[in-house]
Amino acid sequence: MRYVKWIFVVLLLSSLTSFVSKDKPTGGLNVGDIAPDFTIQTMSDVQPSNGLSDLKGKYVLLSFWASYDAQSRMQNASLSNALRQSASDNVEMVSVSFDEYRSVFEETVRKDQIVTPACFVETEGEDSDLYKQYRLGRGFTNYLLDDNGVIIAKNISAAELSSYLN
Repeated sequence: MRYVKWIFVVLLLSSLTSFVSKDKPTGGLNVGDIAPDFTIQTMSDVQPSNGLSDLKGKYVLLSFWASYDAQSRMQNASLSNALRQSASDNVEMVSVSFDEYRSVFEETVRKDQIVTPACFVETEGEDSDLYKQYRLGRGFTNYLLDDNGVIIAKNISAAELSSYLN
């Protein structure tokens, strides 16, 4: 009987402590963090982009996705479309795919009609430094950065982006 009480106490304590960390973000970077800079090859591979440092002084929508992840792919396409329809000059989109095959990436960009001058592929996929820098292990996400590179919104939808643009 004594062991039953101790087992009950241990179970009770472990269930209570599991609720303590629920308020913390699940992964990735958070609002208020400074987005890490990166260098990545452009689609043409002619010249590398200096990533976010090229866009200092502008608001940036940074979207991470992969063709095999349906939710991130749909989110990326809808954000790209929303930005294109808004004709806003004050936000630049940087779209980064973690597809391991350039051909898959290029076909996905064509099918999804992603029209952005800053559309990149990181062919090292989940093994890349960029994936690790942005702590994407719990899923792809997007970030809205202010003109200083500070994250002001995370996981925004196309509708939320439209409200930020207005």
